[in-house]
Amino acid sequence: MDYIVFDLEWNQCPYGKEREVARLPFEIIEIGAVKLNSSLKQVSTYHTLINPKVYRTLHYRTREIVGLTTKDLKQGKPFETAVREFFSWAGPEAVFCTWGTTDLTELQRNLSFYGLLHLFRGPCQFLNVQKLFAIQYENTKSRRSLEYAVDFLKLEKDENFHRALADAEYTGRILSTIDPSVILSCDSIDTYQNPTSKENEIHAVYNGYSKYISRSFPTKEEAMADKEVRSTYCCVCGREAKKKLRWFSTGTRAYYCTAVCPVHGYIKGKIKTQHAMDGGIFVIKTIKVSYGEEAEAIQQKKEALRVKRRKARHKE
Repeated sequence: MDYIVFDLEWNQCPYGKEREVARLPFEIIEIGAVKLNSSLKQVSTYHTLINPKVYRTLHYRTREIVGLTTKDLKQGKPFETAVREFFSWAGPEAVFCTWGTTDLTELQRNLSFYGLLHLFRGPCQFLNVQKLFAIQYENTKSRRSLEYAVDFLKLEKDENFHRALADAEYTGRILSTIDPSVILSCDSIDTYQNPTSKENEIHAVYNGYSKYISRSFPTKEEAMADKEVRSTYCCVCGREAKKKLRWFSTGTRAYYCTAVCPVHGYIKGKIKTQHAMDGGIFVIKTIKVSYGEEAEAIQQKKEALRVKRRKARHKE
């Protein structure tokens, strides 16, 4: 198994939002990656520039941050050639690793634009090194910049930031400092592509919470009517937990509930609905161990919603 730590640089429309291509707001212009073996030792690198087809002129911010010119990019490869070469170099058993989540989104968006999304199967389980750094060294919610992490660990800053290969190498060095137990227990799931069938739905259990990612449903109402979507199983022991507060919506794409496991007590659930690529709706459900105070806060959230709706009806 190899860890492929990659970084992308991209360009955007230099003429403003009104002339932006909606399906491709950011066009990849550089891919940099390092390959780490199972011991997290660097064994290979990959780097290429890409000759853009959509935004051929560099946005002034891209020029400032990345330090490339339009002339540089003209020497690059077509995206289709570069990305096939990258995947071939990465190999079929690659575990992809990135700093944050944006690079995976933009990689798939570019693949989709060129009709090449079949080259990258999703949903993708990957390592978010930014999150792993937070868990290892600070707290689970902080999200620091790459340069902050390099300074925090006192790593040598021998390359300029904001170039794809340099940022990939820095990210790989940070990953090599993370405890293996954290790496094994704290992977992430990218949902740019959701499961295509019930058999492929994702049920993942982590330390203190579980995550379920569904197949696509025609509507939000049909998704929320599904038995598996509505279920509440304890994220620690897997027992069915009896609902104290049934799923309710706050008027956004989020639903909440509370339940009680006979062994581990309160759990809380959250469902987020998202648009699937096929035009339908899929859900991401998270179940977490909770406490009575948190359950009470959810109850208060529902009560506040009830009061708000009652007032709205009286105004009609």
